[in-house]
Amino acid sequence: MKKIILLFILTFSVSTYAQMDKSKIAKPGSVSGKVVDQKSKEPLPYVNIVIKDTAKKIITGGITDLDGKFRVKDIPEGISIIEVQFIGYKTHSRQINITSGNRRINLGTVPLSEDSTTLDEVVVRAETSTVVQKVDRKVINVGKDLTSAGATASELLNNVQSVSVDSQSGNISLRGNENVRVLVDGKPTNIPASQLLKQIPSTSIKSVELITNPSAKYNPEGMSGIINIVLNKNANMGFNGSLNTGVEAGHYVRYNASTNMNYKTGKVNFFGNYGYNSGERYNFGYVNRAGVNNQDFIFVNDNTSNLLKLGADIYLDDKNTLSFYTTQNWFDSNASGRAIITDGVGTIINHSPNLQKSESTNQTYNVNYKHDFDKKGHNIEFEATFSKNDSPQRLDNSDLIDPNNGSLNYYNNINNNRKNTLVNLDYTNPISKNGKLELGLEYRVNKTDNTNMTNQVGFNNSSFTYDRDIYSAYANYGHKFGKVTMQLGARLEQYEIKGVFNQTGQPSATVTDEIFTVYPSAFFTYNPSDKNQWQFSYSRRVDRPGIQQVNPIREWSTPLITSVGNPDLVPQFTNSLEVNYTRKIKKGSVTFGTFYRNINDVINRATYKDPSDPSNVRQILTHANFE
Repeated sequence: MKKIILLFILTFSVSTYAQMDKSKIAKPGSVSGKVVDQKSKEPLPYVNIVIKDTAKKIITGGITDLDGKFRVKDIPEGISIIEVQFIGYKTHSRQINITSGNRRINLGTVPLSEDSTTLDEVVVRAETSTVVQKVDRKVINVGKDLTSAGATASELLNNVQSVSVDSQSGNISLRGNENVRVLVDGKPTNIPASQLLKQIPSTSIKSVELITNPSAKYNPEGMSGIINIVLNKNANMGFNGSLNTGVEAGHYVRYNASTNMNYKTGKVNFFGNYGYNSGERYNFGYVNRAGVNNQDFIFVNDNTSNLLKLGADIYLDDKNTLSFYTTQNWFDSNASGRAIITDGVGTIINHSPNLQKSESTNQTYNVNYKHDFDKKGHNIEFEATFSKNDSPQRLDNSDLIDPNNGSLNYYNNINNNRKNTLVNLDYTNPISKNGKLELGLEYRVNKTDNTNMTNQVGFNNSSFTYDRDIYSAYANYGHKFGKVTMQLGARLEQYEIKGVFNQTGQPSATVTDEIFTVYPSAFFTYNPSDKNQWQFSYSRRVDRPGIQQVNPIREWSTPLITSVGNPDLVPQFTNSLEVNYTRKIKKGSVTFGTFYRNINDVINRATYKDPSDPSNVRQILTHANFE
């Protein structure tokens, strides 16, 4: 009897289970969406998507694809927490609720904003450099392929698209134009670009930014735009360091090395970077001017460069950050060579050994304070930069040889001293959901003092001082209307100069000028779809004469050319229009663009016969304004 009752109970239990309604069994759900950069609206690939329960325990997860899209399945019914995590961005977190009536949740577009406190926390040098197209610039994140292209910034930039560096003169050009402004960490330097690029080791460079049509927020100098070189700065917690070294073999062997270190604890991050490169560079060439003259020259440059950057970021609290740093450059150059010049029938008219010794010491000091208001994106920032450069040069040249003993009787001792002060105040306020206002003030002082001690026949010792004061104010307003983004701005500048030229035995000569100018800018971006983007921009730019273009002190350039500046040069103004189309493809993007420039008072090189040369073969190289 007991066996019969037990069998009945088991049978009843199995039967009851079999008759349960399958529709009442909990089914898993899914969540989908697209992750983009909040500012550029560019999709972010390989972003982590983490699903947690209410106790913060991880349930499941996934990553975004190349288009920034994601879909995570098998999420249990009920309330869960989704976290969107990506290095350098603030984590986005929200609750989701999987119910029987809503098992597929679409979050739409999820914008991620950059996190200033962790933006530089991880520095990874990829095997291959990557290019990121942002709203107002193209950013090349430097990989090992570019650092191995050469030991200095000059050789690295020569492998960046749209950028070219002349191997002889060191002049840099963007889109074929040498009127380009070069910045380091967003700041101007005292060193001419041709020298600066030789002094920065390629391994010290984190990224290169190409800004071909800058807005009114930026200094308007540089007709073809701005090249900003961003140096490495680690911000990892605790103590971190890295060491890079390399050898470059050509006609001579050259060496380079750099180290990056940081120590971050609590609210302070100390960082440092040191770069070194050294070695000889060999240049030779032959110039044949049929029926006039022939030039055969060989030069060897032995250069040594040291670059040191030290600084700290102090996070006073969640809304206030104080930063400061100093950059120190030491550069020594010893150049030697010879040039053999013959006339049209092969007679030697000049056999010119040449020795040049130069050194450059550059110091930069920067302090920055930023305050964030309660509203996101609402901030004010103050920055001050002072830089000083001393560049003595010694030139020994036997253009003029004593026929009796062949002794050297021509030398130049040139000393260049430059001081720059830059103070600016920037204010940003997102006044509405789709609108942003930017205001700013800037004051710049550039002081230059050049002296020349020479025994060149017919010329006396001389000095030239050249001071520039620039007062600026700008306003930018940006707004988004559906698929169209607009930004309009204007920059107002008062430009004042004073130059004084003194020459032994001659009266002083003074040049002054004052110019007030308005620089408007306009940017329009149209995104008809996620894969297509049109960009149109306009800006007014200026190229002010550089110190070497206005300096009236004579300098030996080549055996047949003497360089003399023109103090009467006036700035050249450029109206620049640019149109670009970007199409996203499976493994990247393709951009087509065109630009138009209208230039007034063009600054260009000019040559004429040297009236002081009895042989009538030397030329004067100067600059002049052309209509």
